[in-house]
Amino acid sequence: MDRMLALILLCPFVYFTTVTAEQDNVCFRPKLAASIETDGLQRFFSPGVELTLSCKQGHTPVSGPRKIVCGGSGQWTKTRLMCIPKRCPNPDPLSNGELYYEDTVFQSTINYTCDEGYTLTGDRAAVCLANGTWSTTVPECKPVTCGLAPIPHFGMIIYDKMIRGNTTNYSVGGTYKCPPPYVLFGNSRAECTVSGHWTKTPECQVVTCPAPENIDKGYISSTDPRDYDYMETVKYGCNGDYVLEGSLHIVCQQDGNWSEKPSCKAPCSVGMQKGRILYKGQKIWIKDLQPNKVLHKEIVSVYCMDKARKCGYAVSTQCIDGELKIPECFEEPSGVDYTIHSSSLPSEIEQC
Repeated sequence: MDRMLALILLCPFVYFTTVTAEQDNVCFRPKLAASIETDGLQRFFSPGVELTLSCKQGHTPVSGPRKIVCGGSGQWTKTRLMCIPKRCPNPDPLSNGELYYEDTVFQSTINYTCDEGYTLTGDRAAVCLANGTWSTTVPECKPVTCGLAPIPHFGMIIYDKMIRGNTTNYSVGGTYKCPPPYVLFGNSRAECTVSGHWTKTPECQVVTCPAPENIDKGYISSTDPRDYDYMETVKYGCNGDYVLEGSLHIVCQQDGNWSEKPSCKAPCSVGMQKGRILYKGQKIWIKDLQPNKVLHKEIVSVYCMDKARKCGYAVSTQCIDGELKIPECFEEPSGVDYTIHSSSLPSEIEQC
């Protein structure tokens, strides 16, 4: 009985020892490159067992035997099999857009984008498949389009280029105009935007100006007590020897006000009793200037004496709205010098 019990207790030890000994000669599942695979799921292989190797999907074999054998030492024979990723052809260019990719091998990705003003039609990305082709064809970048620009009531638009049909492409522009007496309120430029809509349409509104006022010492071409339309004009003039300074016409502007009115400037008298002046290119004795008057902005030269050099010289002065300043260097001659010794006056002697 005791001998039987001892044998029973020893049996598991004997069996365990046998299996362990056998496992010392088996091969474990081989460790292969990530791109290589083999059939079966078992973990242990007996000596002499052959395994057939193959490339994973999307890869192509390059060289080396495609079988390995489990050796008696528990090691697999070596293989030089290499599996490289399949390559897709270089992608076609994308008109009016860009494509971005790093490689063209299996599982590589292309991303497509369109230039501003174009819309992508098709897939935005393509993947290199296991069979060496791209998952989708190259998409299209189609231009954003708008209809014809909306026209303001009483207005018009002048396109920057010839338009054919009822559609316009992105970035096409034009200029709005309103005929008088209408005035454009809003942006005068129009453009087909990337959203497919035109920029905001302005309005054409009537603008009038009140009856213009007359100017001092002058007259106006129209005295009708009425409102005047945008861009209407009236004309001004001056009485007598007064000179108009500013624009001859004033215009009713788009803000409902007239443009700046001109003014009438007074003539000047020459504040000298005796002497000679240079006026309009001629030397004139002041008594012969009849009437004693020069017009606004006209230039008169009077003569001064350079006593050190004993010569005369002309100094110019200008009539400004009724005032003609006589240069400080001028000295009016005495009656005797003016009548008897006139040849010694600064205007008559040698000029400096």
